[in-house]
Amino acid sequence: MAERQTKWHGRVEGANARCSAPGCREPGEFRAPLKPGDFDGPGSWRWLCLEHVREHNARYNFFNGMTSEEIEAAQSPIAGWDRATRAFAHVGTDRGPAWRDFADPLDAIAARFRPEVRRRAVDRFTAAERHALGVMGLDDDADRTALRRRYSELVRRYHPDRNGGDRSHERKLGQVIEAYQTLKIARAFA
Repeated sequence: MAERQTKWHGRVEGANARCSAPGCREPGEFRAPLKPGDFDGPGSWRWLCLEHVREHNARYNFFNGMTSEEIEAAQSPIAGWDRATRAFAHVGTDRGPAWRDFADPLDAIAARFRPEVRRRAVDRFTAAERHALGVMGLDDDADRTALRRRYSELVRRYHPDRNGGDRSHERKLGQVIEAYQTLKIARAFA
């Protein structure tokens, strides 16, 4: 003879409560919500015996008080999928790999991401900022630290005090200072 399955029956062992149905003296071994719609948080429960919990479950109607449109929406196979979704951050391509995690001597993996990096670099700077990068001798992937380091290097190279008073590099120094002023306030270096 097969043994009766007791794992998912809902009985709470050791509840030590009496059935809350009026006039019932059986032990209350099953929990039932005290009132419908009381499922926000831990909830309030009443304890019922097997006979009364069966009656409670037979009377329970999830759709009680709903309009026909609400019932149809709850029964729809796409319920919950009608909400707007957030845009994906990396539409069209995967995020580039973490270069420090592996070696790519044949450039087999990195080649896939190069067009995306170039496209982002074009969007990153205005035409004036790209010209200033050219004056500074920096690539599109330069950061604020590289900008400061390059500026210091070029000022030292072209400043008349560093060249024995030779003023022939003053025009180039002016261009470097102007380029730095442009890039310093660029959105890409903010």
